[in-house]
Amino acid sequence: MTQTPILIGCAHGTASTEGQAVVRQIIEDVRVAMPDVDVREAYVDVHGPFLDDVIAEIPVSEEGLTAVVVPLLLASGYHVYHDIAKAVGSRPDVVSADALGPDSRLVDIVLDRLREAHVPAEATLVLAAAGSSDPRSAADTEAAAEMLRGAWGGPVRVGFAAGHEPSVADAVAQAHEFGEDGVVAVASFLLAPGVFQKRLGEAGADYVTGPLAPHPDLVSIVAERYGALTHGQH
Repeated sequence: MTQTPILIGCAHGTASTEGQAVVRQIIEDVRVAMPDVDVREAYVDVHGPFLDDVIAEIPVSEEGLTAVVVPLLLASGYHVYHDIAKAVGSRPDVVSADALGPDSRLVDIVLDRLREAHVPAEATLVLAAAGSSDPRSAADTEAAAEMLRGAWGGPVRVGFAAGHEPSVADAVAQAHEFGEDGVVAVASFLLAPGVFQKRLGEAGADYVTGPLAPHPDLVSIVAERYGALTHGQH
């Protein structure tokens, strides 16, 4: 019987202690949901355990898959296509799954957060993502915005906390400037609390929703990304 591959949940990393706790909660929720799988945490930036080190601790096997890295990132971009790809590149027994988004379940979580914040159904939304210099990341965010447009009664714009234009603050200002002069809400498309989430609260919107994690749908997506690469392995 082939050994069950390890699941490495790999997040960006944050200096926020609250954000770190939320990411660890995702990892713990995955452990609870997948009791037969060895689930480990890793990060690509800010703090350890760093992904390279986590992979290095896993003995090399020439007989099938030993680990699957699941990016705990809402969109693909530099960290997926460079950092994670580089970390697994020299290990044929370790592979990387797709990022968590685009996925309609992420939009469902956004809608949950909007309801929790009591955002009026006709409000203009600014879907606020972390941002990246990689156009593939922006494309993933726009795909999420398009899904949200199909489910929301009012207009939906996109803003970025860093790395891409327009900024969240600019998107909020533009929503007012171009005639969308009712309620404007920033819909967080961030995984966990931290400096970016704080920045959303300073963008001048009438409402700001909380980050997506923790949420059971995130666990489902992680399990699905892992299962897509391990089907038949155990």
